[in-house]
Amino acid sequence: MPKLNAILETALYVDDLSRARAFYQDDLGLRPLFSNQRMCAFDVGGKNVLLLFLRGGSNEPMPTPGGTIPPHDGEGPLHIGFAVSASELAEWEGWLQERGIPIESRTTWSRGGTSLYFRDPDGHLLELATPGLWETY
Repeated sequence: MPKLNAILETALYVDDLSRARAFYQDDLGLRPLFSNQRMCAFDVGGKNVLLLFLRGGSNEPMPTPGGTIPPHDGEGPLHIGFAVSASELAEWEGWLQERGIPIESRTTWSRGGTSLYFRDPDGHLLELATPGLWETY
């Protein structure tokens, strides 16, 4: 069987693309890679891409010069976990509080990692996790 190397892209579907773009860029510090009226893409740690799609904006096939992207969409609150260093977790907690972003939960895992949970403007559950959470992280 061929091997999968990594998850390259993760997608969230949002109701207000401008609001979501501002949150991920200004509040979480992600660097934008691409943006149009239908979607935007952010660099996450130089390894991954977070895609934000306007909910309902990708229900039709999307022709591109190189081929067609099949339709997709999603609804309801989803979850993304971001990796952060243990030494920066307290700084992140303070940053979120300064930005008025409520921390919904803090969890210390049996392997040693710690997670902070909070929500984006569309209600998606976001997690900042330190190493130790998983066997692979």
